[in-house]
Parts: sequence; structure tokens; C-alpha cells
Amino acid sequence: MFILDKELNMPMIPVRGIVIFPGQLLHFDVVREKSIAALEKAESGKKLVFLVTQKNISDENPKMEDLYGIGTVAVIEQILRIPGKNSILHISVKGLYRAGLNRAIDNGKFLFAELRSFEDIEIPKNRVKYCKALMRKAIDYFCDYLDVSPAMSPDIINKCFGIKNPGDLADCLAENVIVEFEERQKILEIQDPIDRLEQVMFIIVRETNLLKIEEEISEKVQERIDKNQRLYYLNEEMKAITEEMNGTDSDSDIESYRSSIHDLKASDEVKNKLLKECSRLEKMSQSSPDAYVSRNYIETCLELPWGVYTEECKDIDLSAKILEKDHYGLKKVKERILEQLAVSTISSEIKGQIICLVGPPGVGKTSVARSIARATGRNYVRIALGGVKDEAEIRGHRKTYIGSMPGRIIDAIQKSKSSNPLILLDEVDKLSADYRGDPTSALLEVLDPEQNFGFTDHFIDMPFDLSRVLFITTANIRSDIPAPLQDRMEIIELSSYTFDEKFNIAKKHLLPKQIKRHGLKASQLHMTDKTIKTIISDYTKESGVRSLEQNIASICRKAAVKIISGETEKINLKPDDLVSYLGTQKYKEDILFDRDEIGVTKGLAWTSFGGEMLEIETAVLEGNGKLELTGSLGDVMKESAKTAVSFIRSKSETLHLDNDFYKTKDIHIHVPEGATPKDGPSAGVTIATSLVSALIGKKVRSDVAMTGEITLRGRVLPIGGLKEKSMAAYRAGIKTVIIPYENLPDLDEVDDTVKNKIRFKPVKTIDQVWNEAVVEYNGQVGDR
Repeated sequence: MFILDKELNMPMIPVRGIVIFPGQLLHFDVVREKSIAALEKAESGKKLVFLVTQKNISDENPKMEDLYGIGTVAVIEQILRIPGKNSILHISVKGLYRAGLNRAIDNGKFLFAELRSFEDIEIPKNRVKYCKALMRKAIDYFCDYLDVSPAMSPDIINKCFGIKNPGDLADCLAENVIVEFEERQKILEIQDPIDRLEQVMFIIVRETNLLKIEEEISEKVQERIDKNQRLYYLNEEMKAITEEMNGTDSDSDIESYRSSIHDLKASDEVKNKLLKECSRLEKMSQSSPDAYVSRNYIETCLELPWGVYTEECKDIDLSAKILEKDHYGLKKVKERILEQLAVSTISSEIKGQIICLVGPPGVGKTSVARSIARATGRNYVRIALGGVKDEAEIRGHRKTYIGSMPGRIIDAIQKSKSSNPLILLDEVDKLSADYRGDPTSALLEVLDPEQNFGFTDHFIDMPFDLSRVLFITTANIRSDIPAPLQDRMEIIELSSYTFDEKFNIAKKHLLPKQIKRHGLKASQLHMTDKTIKTIISDYTKESGVRSLEQNIASICRKAAVKIISGETEKINLKPDDLVSYLGTQKYKEDILFDRDEIGVTKGLAWTSFGGEMLEIETAVLEGNGKLELTGSLGDVMKESAKTAVSFIRSKSETLHLDNDFYKTKDIHIHVPEGATPKDGPSAGVTIATSLVSALIGKKVRSDVAMTGEITLRGRVLPIGGLKEKSMAAYRAGIKTVIIPYENLPDLDEVDDTVKNKIRFKPVKTIDQVWNEAVVEYNGQVGDR
């Protein structure tokens, strides 16, 4: 069948060993001069070239009879000249249609082909269904071929699914099946598309079976290889490679280990175990995983400071000066450390002690531990325990696992390079347990002076003496520390800093520290005392000094900018200048402290960050006896409110209240800062005072704060956290604090500065509270 729009006269290139099909994209190199000339001729015209396969691939100058009669007309997609090889072209062509070679004309420069049409035979209508089934089966056979063919991409199958013509499908499959070029040529010469597809299917099935047989043969041969012999040769080869790369002799390493073991100041038990491990390592192949584990174990044990101790400071006066220089205040901590130094100087029987510093954030728990290490002459190591959930973090992992390592305790000893360091266990109250074990339980042995002389880490698997280690732990909340751990530690509670302490800390420590850190000189930045006090009062509200230090650092940064830019040479900062450095005032004194009000009472609360001032407001409204409690109150606090209402109902006559006020009045008790959860029984007297003030219409003194639990009989019961609560009252400028009578001994813990500024009023009954706090109150209620 002849189609007029197909070109039948064009340059010709004989190709060797390859057959191109219509629709195929092919890349190959062109070397022969006539072929290069034919390409250049085609490139200058319609870019069409006739590609025909020559019968003998070794023939350099084929004639007409040396070429097959059927080839493919292709379009030139790209021609690349290989750099440095001008006689070689790399071309990319795409097959268009089949054509028969009638005549090959050699004009001396290149070959020119006169062609005849070679179109596919039209498919009879009665064979259309057969044709569709044949195409499906052909694709199935090709999928089986892809499964066993190592050089085929599975993406080819997607292209096949998009083909609708059996002849085109046969061409697509033929170009992707690995067979000799003679077979490809036979497929190219078949005009009937159904016959062509059947022939391709035969080749695919044949090649699939051959590949499967080859795979079976390969597996059988592989099984016959002696595994032990193969492993031996591989190990010997790896050993030779390792020695060549390392440039060291493993035998000399082992001898070095043995020499180091003999020099250890450890017990014979430790030495014998390490020597035994060296003997095991000597018998191993140095490239095996076990050798790596054994070598890592020996090196870790040798790095431990067995019997190595630093000389502790015996000069009490020098230690006291170091502690005073580094930290202001913290009297209890300093006294305790000096006591230990004095006792250890007199008696060598005193081993390492375990001290726990409990207090709100920013009061210097972590930094004082570093100062203690310096004062006692010990090496300092810090272990952060916050968020630790795995017992192996403390005790380590078994050395049999690749990548295992000792626990944090032994790791800290290794880093300190001594057996008597100061180890800080930071945030011990933040430990938690999960399915991997309880790290708190693992710490029991570490922090027990009667057991830690033989602490055994899972990785080391030998006892190590921790009895001369000084352990200091820190925590924010004492109740979060498990009871068995508390029992093993001496707990020292650090309270919030007073205003005067913050001022002295800022002036003597924080300001010089930040000036030095920011590269300034003391002469370049000066703050008046009033400026420092203004920063404390107007820009911070905290138990410690962390936020205060951040504000001072911010001032130093801005001062550095002004000095570097040449705006000024030195800065003398005054209170009025703080707005330009720190912004507007962040904390202002509450105006409620300046006047007495009805139904508004000042309470004191304890938090993990120290004491806080708490206001309780009560409103009595006309209604039907509903009690409304708002402000994110917990169950205990709600029960305290109900207790206060019941007690006042029982004393309604004495208070000159209507006997049915609880039926005709709605009572709304609110604690501001509603987003903050609040709970605890110590607000009982505060709620009762606020409620009675609102019911009898008498004001509550604004300079009085109170704390205490109330009973149904009007007794005031003791509370906890008096030291922190009194500090909050001091910061708020309160003049009088009402406390339960049974808390009188706790006043010994309150700072002298606070006791000089605040009058503490101990009470036994709620009546005494009201007499002190409610203006013009002369009632006589409560249990005597």
C-alpha cells in the first residue's frame, strides 16, 4: 500500500548490529565518512535518513547485496560532535515507518536510497476480537519477562498499555526484548501485524523460560559453594585490608592494653577481668563486630579514674571567701558546705554526702553547685535529669550490644578524671518512668552512702566506688521527689530572694558579669542604685534573678550599640532612661492595695516558683441561694468555700444576718487570673473573711494578708510554705500577715528582712482573723 505523503528518496546509513523499529528512539555513534556525509546531507534537508542493517557487521564498505531489503526511515533528533574526536558523531534518531530498499546509489560522498513503500497489512474485521485478546496476552507474557530480566525497567509496561495497534505493540515489545539483531530484522520484515505480534510473543516466552533456567542454574551453583571456606577467605581478606588501612599491628595494641591495666590503681578483681577480656580480644578476628565491642569495653574501662583523687581544699577561710565571692546570700548552703569541709579535715571516715537544693527557678541552685566545687577543690560535672525516662540512662547498657555505652553516672566520672568529683544531678524532680524502667529506682543505689561504694554499671559490669563523690541534686518542688530518694538526701530549701538581696546580687554580681560578657568596661556603663531598684520593681516579678539578669543583659547590648556607633563614649543610666532601654514599665503596684474594700481580701499562695499574692472577691446579690465559684478553682478550694458558707450560716445571729440569707441571696466568690488553676486548703480564712465582709457590709484592710485552713467550728489550722508566702507579702508591701498559731515555729525560717518589715499575727480562730482584718468588726464568733 503506497502513501503519497511518505518520503521515499533520501540519504542512507548502513548500521551494524542494531535494528530500529518505527516509534523507537535510538542513540548510536557514526564513524564512517560516508555515513557522516549522509547525516550532514540529511541535516541540511528534511532531516530524514534511511537506516538499514548490514548482514555482516565487520564489512566496512557494504554494497547493495550486503544489506537487508527492509529498513526504517528515521528523523534526526540530535547530532553531537564528540570533543577531541571530530571524525565521530553521536546521534539521536526516532524511527518513523518501514520502507523497502529498491536501489542504493553511491555518489562517491555518501549512499543515497531509492525506496518502496512497506506498509502493514490491514486487519480483517473478523479478526478484531482475536487481535485484542492477542495484545492482552502479549502484555501478560512481557510482564513475566520483566520479572526475570535484570536489565529491564518496569516502567516500560506503562507504555505498552497505551498502544492500541497490534503492529505498534509488536514493534514496542521487540525493541525491548534482548535478542540477536538477526531476529529483530525478521520481525521488522513481517508486514502482517498479527503475525508479527505472534512471532514476538514466541520470542518473549522462549527468552523468559531461558532466563528462568539460568536463574535456577545460578542458585544451584551458589549453593554448592562451601560457606565455611568462603567465610575464611573473606575474613583473611578483610584482615589484610584493615591492617593495610590502619597501619598498626593489633598485637601491639593488646600489649599496650595489658600494660595500662597493670598500671591501674584498681583492685585485683578489676585487673583480672580486664586481662581476661584482652585474651578474648587477642583470639578474635579484628574485623568482627565482637572485636569492636571488646575493644570499646577495654578502652572505656581504662579511661575511668580508678583510685585517682583530687586534693580537697582544707582551708576553711579560703573556701568561705570563694563562696561569698561567687554568691550573695544562700546562708544555709554555705554553712553546710563549710561544716562538711571542717568535719572531713578532722575525720577521714566521712564519705561523700548527698545534698538536695530545693527552691524556685532562678535562685542559684545550679550555679552554687559549681561554686561549691571550686571552694572544695573538686572537679565539677553536671548531669541534666529533666525528662529522663530510661533506667539505662543511669545504669548504662549491657556491653554485648553494638553501640552500647555506660550510664550517665560512670560517664560523668570518666569526664571528671577523678573518683571524688562534685556531680550535680540537676532537676531530680523531673524524672519519670515508662516501659523502659524507672530511673528513680536506679538512683537509689547511687545516692545511698551505704551502697554506692560498690556501684555496678551494666556496661562496666564491675563495682566502682562512688562513696567519696559529693552529690548535689536540685529540684523545684519537693513533693515531686519520690519519698525513698528524699530519705537518702539532706534537703536544703532555698527561698525567694528579698528585694535587698536582689539589689545586692544585681549590683555585686549580675551587672559586672554582664558588662564583662558584652565586652564593655566598667567605666563605659554605670547604673545608679535607684536605677537597679527600679529595674527590680518595675521590670521583674520573680522569685529568683533570672529575669533581672536578662534585663541587665538587654541594657548592655543596647549600650554596646550606642558606644560602637559613636553616639556616646560612656553611659550613666538613670531611672528615667529605662524606658528607652527596656520599654514601658511592665509591673505596676495594684491600686487595690491603696484602699480598703468590701468583699476583697488578700490571700497568700504557694507555687513551685515561690509565693504569690492572691485576691479573693465576693459579691452578695439578690437571688435564690445560689453559690457561684469562679477562677479555675480546684476541688479542695471549692470545699473551703462551702465550709466558710456553712460556718457563717451557723453564726448568722451573732453576725446580725438574716437566718435565711443563704436562701434569699446569691453568693459569687471569684479569684482573679481565671486562666491560672488554683487549689489547696490554705485559702479558707481568706474566703471566709471576704464572704463575711460582703455579708455585713464592712471593709477589709488592704494592708493585711492572710493564710490558713478553716474548719466548720471556726478553728484555723496550720499550712505549709510560710516562708515563700511571707516573701510574696513582703514584695507586695503588706504590713500585717495573719498566720495560724501552730505555724509560729516556722517563723524561724523567715528572712530577717521580711520579719523587720511585716508584723505576723498568729491566730487560733476565725474570729481573731476578722478582728484583725475587718474594719470596725466587734463580733465574738468562733470556737474558744
